[in-house]
Amino acid sequence: MTSQKPTKGVLLVAEPSIIGDVSFNRAVVLLAEYNENGSVGFILNKPLQYELKDFIPEIDSSIPVYNGGPVDQDNLYFIHRIPELIPDSIEISNGIFWGGDFNEILKLLQDDKLKETEIRFFLGYSGWTNNQLEQELLVNSWVVVPNKYKNDIIGKTNINFWKEKMIEFGGDYLIWSNAPENPNNN
Repeated sequence: MTSQKPTKGVLLVAEPSIIGDVSFNRAVVLLAEYNENGSVGFILNKPLQYELKDFIPEIDSSIPVYNGGPVDQDNLYFIHRIPELIPDSIEISNGIFWGGDFNEILKLLQDDKLKETEIRFFLGYSGWTNNQLEQELLVNSWVVVPNKYKNDIIGKTNINFWKEKMIEFGGDYLIWSNAPENPNNN
């Protein structure tokens, strides 16, 4: 599998070899920032057993919340594709944005003007210090692939996304697509 260089907006697909990593086993991460200071991303395919209303009781929203990664799991983060409705957003790429005016999000939610396919909420994020991601790439922990879904990725991804990527990669990855998550359960 040929892996491209990491840049903002690409996907990091966990190699099957990182089985023992609780956070990143079978993860697909959207890389939201990549620069000389480090990298930030959000795991797209690990929904939690929570909905937004569990964290913001005054908002009656059943939008699911995802595990964004092991860093700063006391905070809620979000990516979206509606910068015209959420001021101060930062473009990742391909019409995907992160952050923005959270008070505006609260108003949109109260007025029932946000769809699950337009925004994704995360507890925590995935973060790498300067050169840490590069070291993980050198030991083949990740495959870097373009985000061919563009901003539709917010509504596209699900818990089977990693398996779908393994099938798409083909070759030896096909075997991993049907392997149990924990090989001891085989």
